[in-house]
Amino acid sequence: MAGETVLTIVGNLTADPELRATSGGVSVAGFTIAATPRVYDRRSQQWEDGQALFLRCSAWRELAEHCAASLSKGMRVIARGALRQRSYQANDGTQRTVIEMTVDEIGPSLRYAKAAVVRTTNPAPRANGFAPMRTEPAAPAPVAGEPAGAGGRAPVAEDDPWGAPVQSPFDDTDSEF
Repeated sequence: MAGETVLTIVGNLTADPELRATSGGVSVAGFTIAATPRVYDRRSQQWEDGQALFLRCSAWRELAEHCAASLSKGMRVIARGALRQRSYQANDGTQRTVIEMTVDEIGPSLRYAKAAVVRTTNPAPRANGFAPMRTEPAAPAPVAGEPAGAGGRAPVAEDDPWGAPVQSPFDDTDSEF
């Protein structure tokens, strides 16, 4: 991405992502993210909404399919991508310029919500070089202090790096201090 303007935006989706396919069969999802800054007014001692920024976004291929399946209107998302400027002639004959973002990473914001991750597996590629995506539920992580399989949770496989419990860097039970 050398020379591109890369941006990260946090905001809410204004509508469900619209999934389409190009004439070549490539999936593309279009959606708009509304980012509204909050500012503190010292006189009224209250938080107020600033002017909203509405940024039109597009995601391509498997990411487009994942967006359409996972995201919906009103969800708070974090998106990263490259800004693009595009000019076109409107129906009334005037020349217009728009700035859009081509998203390469997107996910739900966990500030005010919880999310369940479902990993995808890639089978053999098709003739066009892209593989259809299949999903499988991710095994939930074990709860500390519970035996494997307790509480409706699946036991963790020894060779599954995603299923291993995470040790906090702030856990000093093994520390000499």
